[in-house]
Amino acid sequence: MVRRMVIIMACLVLLAPLGLAANGQDEAADDGPRKLVINSNLSDPAPKAAFEDLVNRFREEYPDIEVTLNSFDHEAYKTAIRNFLASNPPDVALWFAGNRMKFFVDQGLIMDISDLWEEAGFNDSMASSRPTLTVDGKQYGVPWGYYQWGMFYRTDIFEEYGIDVPETWDEFMEAGDTLVENGITPVTIGTKFLWTAAGWFDYLNLRINGYDYHMDLTAGDASYLDPELDRVFEVWEDMIDRGFFLENHATYSWQEAQAPFINGNAAMYLIGNFITPDLESAGVIDNVGFFQFPQINPEVGMYEDAPMEAYLVPAGAENVEEAKLFLEFASRADVLADFAYEVGNIPPNKNSRPPEDRFTLAGFEMLNQADGLAQFYDRDTDPEMASVGMEGFQEFMVNPDRLPEIRARLDEERKNIFQ
Repeated sequence: MVRRMVIIMACLVLLAPLGLAANGQDEAADDGPRKLVINSNLSDPAPKAAFEDLVNRFREEYPDIEVTLNSFDHEAYKTAIRNFLASNPPDVALWFAGNRMKFFVDQGLIMDISDLWEEAGFNDSMASSRPTLTVDGKQYGVPWGYYQWGMFYRTDIFEEYGIDVPETWDEFMEAGDTLVENGITPVTIGTKFLWTAAGWFDYLNLRINGYDYHMDLTAGDASYLDPELDRVFEVWEDMIDRGFFLENHATYSWQEAQAPFINGNAAMYLIGNFITPDLESAGVIDNVGFFQFPQINPEVGMYEDAPMEAYLVPAGAENVEEAKLFLEFASRADVLADFAYEVGNIPPNKNSRPPEDRFTLAGFEMLNQADGLAQFYDRDTDPEMASVGMEGFQEFMVNPDRLPEIRARLDEERKNIFQ
């Protein structure tokens, strides 16, 4: 009996490791492959393809990670992100730096990734971008690119009518008058999605009142009834009255507004550098130039809009380790430069190679010489104020006679939002 018990116990001892091994295999099988889910707002063909290339490079370097890339329509994403961050968060979300990021940070929907900034050396390589991704001393995103805004213009049209690149506002208005006289729309614009109108408000305000006033206004500390804004709307209305803007612009998206520019029916477009891939695809890039938004008030510095794009890790992300691994990979100097330049952006990693594209290089040089950089109206102010404000700017461009009511409405909203 004793001998039988000894044999049984010996068998159990021998079989135990096999059982543990089998159990471990079952647990590993239950865990499945490593995963990563990315939500992207890059929907236009060129940037979408460029980001897909970046993700595929990550897949090649990390074949053990199963990556799911969800691409949303750019405009629809602005609404979708409010829902998926709270109910079905991905592991990485593309979004905007500055106040647009802070809005979600304040709701506890974005993860503090200060540890990644330290471990990956971003505090050195991305030092200049850190303030726009910092809230209360903590970093909540990693930048992947920023870009200039300015005037893209048809060099062939300027040459045909003897127009020099304007540096002052008087020269700009003279150029516009010449174009109107010759049946050319001076400025194309599509305000269907509102933010293009905000671009005009931003630049007129920055050139007339400067950076500090821009920041006071977007922070809710200045009023939309301030006399400082009288001049902004006077200059803007003068352009409208002279027929400088594309007719029926409220019915066009910013992409649709490219058509008159590409076809040679409009000569200028105030827009971000992200437009260049579309112009290249249309075959007109060789007839396009770029110039800085002209000076209006010589007593005010030359401030520029330079919106920054970023990767965020939602607070509810399930695969945090993989998300941080992707952010570190995507921020590598070579990877970041390849992607940023492909979509007309400037890489924020100081170790990335310098730009070769003439438009990106022009933006790089202009921004380096600027007296200061703003993000953009709808990124510097509260999202609710941005929505109301941009609606007002579009309404003004269509019906400038409503300006008193528009400004009063905007200021009432400012008081309610920033109280």
